Amino acid sequence: MDKIRIRGGKALKGIISISGAKNAALPLMAASLLTEGKLTLSNIPYLADVVTMANLMVQHGVTLHMDEKPASHSSNGRTLTLNARNINNFTAPYNLVRTMRASVLVLGPLLARFGQAKVSLPGGCAIGTRPIDLHLKALEQMGALIELSDGYIHAYVKGRLRGAEITFDTVTVTGTENILMAAVLAEGETTLRNAAREPEVSDLAHCLVKMGADIQGIGSDTLVVRGIEQLKGTEHRVIADRIEAGSYAAAAAITGGDIELRGIDVHILGTVAEKFSEAGVDITPTAEGVRVNRRNGLLGVDVMTQPFPGFPTDMQAQMMALMTVAKGASMITETIFENRFMHVPELSRMGARINVHSASAMIRGVKSLTGAEVMATDLRASVSLVIAALAAKNITVINRVYHLDRGYERLEEKLSACGADIERIHA
Repeated sequence: MDKIRIRGGKALKGIISISGAKNAALPLMAASLLTEGKLTLSNIPYLADVVTMANLMVQHGVTLHMDEKPASHSSNGRTLTLNARNINNFTAPYNLVRTMRASVLVLGPLLARFGQAKVSLPGGCAIGTRPIDLHLKALEQMGALIELSDGYIHAYVKGRLRGAEITFDTVTVTGTENILMAAVLAEGETTLRNAAREPEVSDLAHCLVKMGADIQGIGSDTLVVRGIEQLKGTEHRVIADRIEAGSYAAAAAITGGDIELRGIDVHILGTVAEKFSEAGVDITPTAEGVRVNRRNGLLGVDVMTQPFPGFPTDMQAQMMALMTVAKGASMITETIFENRFMHVPELSRMGARINVHSASAMIRGVKSLTGAEVMATDLRASVSLVIAALAAKNITVINRVYHLDRGYERLEEKLSACGADIERIHA
């Protein structure tokens, strides 16, 4: 397996172009199943998860083409065209679903357009269970027959799905996306209450509207969908990745650097920008994005993860890395997933002082971290170790970095262009 080697202590200075959001691209790709027309998506990040979703689309019978635009400083990502006119397979197999839980997003579209779907149960996850019972309950309310057998979800509907009043017991991003896609082709009106409000959900909704869907309440926790019989193809640009932007902002802050993140709007960062400001880090708008620089030293702040517009769970590990060298104490509380502190032992190996109590971690800032050999456990934990290593004394070697390739496009290239001493060691 590849490793990443970092010699820390260099302040990052320069420009980083932010890629398209993985968490927006994946449901948008699944949305291609809703129409016979072509769906062309621009600003697609070239990531392992995108390749996995592309493979899933192909095995359903979708034809696709991705341009070969070379990676560059000003790259706007790749353009992907999907055509689901001739779907010939309604099964999402275990070997693909197990590698990426977002694969379950084909369930709603397949059932809505073709009346049937067979999707592997996703199984466990390194950062905790993510049950899909909310998806299945909602689809049953819409008239679907659901059977669970042999590790698969077997879903059927006679005729079209029917509109329904659906209230999610808890906020679920993939659940909202799955049922939203199912509802656009359902008969009658569907109301989704306690819907996820993440920008990636809104991006999907805006694309569906371009395809002809009737959706009201986009960006709120109540979505009203009036179903239609068929959608058309369209062109859509994927929004920028706010989590990638937040991760590089943390890297700049922890090194005392000064970088411009291009292609991102400060408003989409929301609570992340607010918490960074409390910690002594300015994130200010520029003509092409935002500038990140530290005012003086870092200050400890308390953070609690919450659904959007709260502080995102996908930024928790990066914020913790930043707080390891902040003045004073910080408390980070994780409310979304029950097993998302696996980066704590690895940060501790680098000299961090962190004590975990149930769903909260107390961080007492240290003067400096020290390089060590560490192991990545999941996507966001991986980048938190990169962030810590950039500020640490001496050399850090991060193992199992294949997690990074799921969510960060050209990470080493982007960081080295800003002065980082970073290299990938191929196995």
